[in-house]
Amino acid sequence: MTQINLTGMKFSKLTLKTAFVLLMMSVAIWSRAEADGVKATLIGLIAICVLANVRLRHKSAAALFLPLLLSVPSVAADKPFSMNEAANDPVDTQIVDRIRDEGMRHSHVMEYASGLLDGVGSRLTGSFDFGRAEEWSMLQLRKMGASNVHAESWSDFGMGWQHLGTNLELTAPGTATFLAQATPWSPATAGEQSAPVIAIPAFHDEMEFEKWKGKLAGKIILYGRAPKIKPDFDSPIEHYDQTKLDHFKSYPLDGDQSDSYVLNPDAAFWEGIFKERALLEKVGEFFANESAVAVLRAGGSSGILHDDTGYSLGWFVYRPEHRQAIPSAVIADEAFDRMSRLLTHSVPVTVRLNVESLFTGDHQPGINVIAEIPGTDRTLKDQIVMLGGHLDSWTAGTGATDDGAGVIIGLEAIRILRALDIHPRRTIRLALWGGEEQGSLGSEAYVKEHFGERSYSMKPDEQTMPNFVRQQIGPISVRADYAALDAYFNTDNGTGKFLGIFTEGNTAVANVFQRWLPLVQDLGFTTISLRNSGATDHTSFERIGLDGFQFLQDPRDYDSRTGHTNLDTYEHLSEVDLKQAAVVMAIFVFNTAQRDAMLPRKPMPHPEQNKQRDMPLEGIYPRLAP
Repeated sequence: MTQINLTGMKFSKLTLKTAFVLLMMSVAIWSRAEADGVKATLIGLIAICVLANVRLRHKSAAALFLPLLLSVPSVAADKPFSMNEAANDPVDTQIVDRIRDEGMRHSHVMEYASGLLDGVGSRLTGSFDFGRAEEWSMLQLRKMGASNVHAESWSDFGMGWQHLGTNLELTAPGTATFLAQATPWSPATAGEQSAPVIAIPAFHDEMEFEKWKGKLAGKIILYGRAPKIKPDFDSPIEHYDQTKLDHFKSYPLDGDQSDSYVLNPDAAFWEGIFKERALLEKVGEFFANESAVAVLRAGGSSGILHDDTGYSLGWFVYRPEHRQAIPSAVIADEAFDRMSRLLTHSVPVTVRLNVESLFTGDHQPGINVIAEIPGTDRTLKDQIVMLGGHLDSWTAGTGATDDGAGVIIGLEAIRILRALDIHPRRTIRLALWGGEEQGSLGSEAYVKEHFGERSYSMKPDEQTMPNFVRQQIGPISVRADYAALDAYFNTDNGTGKFLGIFTEGNTAVANVFQRWLPLVQDLGFTTISLRNSGATDHTSFERIGLDGFQFLQDPRDYDSRTGHTNLDTYEHLSEVDLKQAAVVMAIFVFNTAQRDAMLPRKPMPHPEQNKQRDMPLEGIYPRLAP
């Protein structure tokens, strides 16, 4: 243990009265102090007061005060100083109050929502509409007084694509208009096509192509198994109750964190998934070579139409070398089932289909939008606190909850801080990412450029998988700015209010956030969870050992109705929840920017050691002597 040794020191100018007053003040303050740094200072002051007893001549006073000194624990070597202590965690409650007032009483979240979702609409990465969203968001940031507003290109993304319209009508044995939409990066049909429908179950391998050769020319293919639709279904709106929040406070001993969107860590699982995606690409090529007209896939029931690259014929359809060979569309499950039943009973089915789409170049750049509030502290201004969400969306709706809400929350948080003319100690940086829906491409490229780089498995099977599910195999190489990134706060789980935050197993930072709870508890923010969260842009930071956090949000109908669907529109946003989320976001980034020390990090990950660490132990079973 660390000892304080003042042997031989003389403090002749202090009187007994002065020593007594200082001692009493020190003890009183120490009793309220929480940080070891503060305690250590006060312990030293108490020691001085006792030992400076006029050359230690007042032995009776020393005898009185010495037990008090000895009863105070010293700074121990076996309890190292922690960066999450209160001395490094100042909170300006007056500014917090101003943030709350501005965000709750003078909010502009729904104006941003209408401008982005109604004025711009859907924002597929690489599309003309994404470019409009890029310009719109930079204009808003400049108008609110943000600095260093710019678009940052991260790579050649792939093909630009615009969905112009899809029409599907049943013409025999009766007439009907069906809900349908082109899958992302689908080529157009050659105008309106009237053709008979043929049903083909999903293929398991290329060997099954043989029996369909010569049977598909001029046909529109109903591909896959007919879905079963429940006549009774659960309410699509879900709110987390206290039981669920308590669940998130507990660590999952079985390792299952899927309810916080953590992806399955099993490499074999993802190899199987992307083998299926690679097979779908070959299926599309086979159908095109057989002169089929188009492919229809079931996309959802009860008016909900899911439409993303999970329904395209291949994952990498946005890359020119993986260009989809045949037009395809998702249709309502009810329409799919009706046609399936008719064909099962040998009733001929004919439809009219028109898929209109436009390609706008094979090598569109990926873009992130960046803006800042500059730091002002001479020693801390080069350190960075980041917040963000992803600007891109799918095309079925207007990307309101995924992730228009994250963009709106980020814009409003910056607006609040600028409206209050707040000058943070550290630089606060907003990032609106592109390419998240294709695998967090924009944030991963940004992290690689500015902070650090991961290395991935080169197994042949993993070359057909996106990076976000590939196995890391080598050590992380860091960039010069790695040490400057304090934390990144992300929003990408819909329009629901912030109920808490996932700390990715970082117990030290959980203690910091716990101290901030009284500032926002009355707003419904109550839960600090040590669990991980996944499947979005904060993981690009977290995987290289940086602090990347996702907020725990009330789900509402994000999973059941809006995510990646035609219902992902302005009408499904919750204004009161967006206000709350923007206020909480502004408070968290402001508090982080003001701390004396950066938020504590977990140890640097070493994925290259995982294989060795997971190897079975040797010598577990005793061997009998011969």
